[in-house]
Amino acid sequence: MFQRTLLAAALLGAATLASAAGFTLSSPDIKANGMIDKKFEFKGFGCDGENKSPALKWSGAPKGTKSFALSVYDPDAPTGSGWWHWYVVNLPADTTELKADAGAVGGANLPKGATQVKTDFGAAGFGGVCPPQGDKPHRYIFTVHALKTDKLDIPADASPALAGFMVNADTIAKASFTARYGRAKK
Repeated sequence: MFQRTLLAAALLGAATLASAAGFTLSSPDIKANGMIDKKFEFKGFGCDGENKSPALKWSGAPKGTKSFALSVYDPDAPTGSGWWHWYVVNLPADTTELKADAGAVGGANLPKGATQVKTDFGAAGFGGVCPPQGDKPHRYIFTVHALKTDKLDIPADASPALAGFMVNADTIAKASFTARYGRAKK
């Protein structure tokens, strides 16, 4: 019985991956596998960038997508658990892009109904890249999740980990790209 359950889970995973084959995420502002421009750097914590989110575009979401969630995560942050730079949930199913600075605190630049979750900087909005000086460039993973639900009921004070748990439970496909950013030691 256990082996059949594992096989069913593996087949379901393969079906999900197959349906996601054409699902892509890109940015006209940040090249996948490239370096992130300083203008996307955080303003604070010793960083002095513009702290504006980049424009993002996605296409090829699988059939059955009822909403989207978007995240930006730094797995290289010296915290033991990485660093969440942005989390947006409840993006309507007809959304295919976010304009530059959609991540402004307060959510005025987001599509109607979308909400931002508090990041590891402590605010609900985009928190730009800001690795410690002298670290090798950190990886920033931009991910859009196609969800099987119209709306996630996430508390206003939720952590990115709680949002991630709820998003992953409802994800039918996801698309990602990674870019890097580092700050020289002064």
